[in-house]
Amino acid sequence: MSKPRGSDNSPEQIQNLPFEEALKRLETIVEAMEAQDLPLETLLGRYQEGTALAQLCQAKLNEADLKIQQLEKNAKGELVLKPAQIPEEKL
Repeated sequence: MSKPRGSDNSPEQIQNLPFEEALKRLETIVEAMEAQDLPLETLLGRYQEGTALAQLCQAKLNEADLKIQQLEKNAKGELVLKPAQIPEEKL
C-alpha cells in the first residue's frame, strides 16, 4: 500500500523517530497546513502523518511519566503511584 500524498514518512518510519524529532516534524506540519494553500490530497496526507506523530509523542510522554513514578503501598495496603524520589547528584 502506498503512503498518502503529502506525507514524508511511512508509519514504520514514524514509530522509530525519537520524541524530539517527532515533535519538530509535527510542528512543521502544523505550520505548513496553516500557512500554505495546499491541495486537499496533500492536506489529508499531512493530517494523517500529523495524527500518527501526535500519537507517538503522547505515547512517549506516557512512557516517560511511568518511568518516573513508582508503586507504593499506603496504610490500607492499596497500591498507589507516587513520584519517584530522584536523589540529587553530588557535585
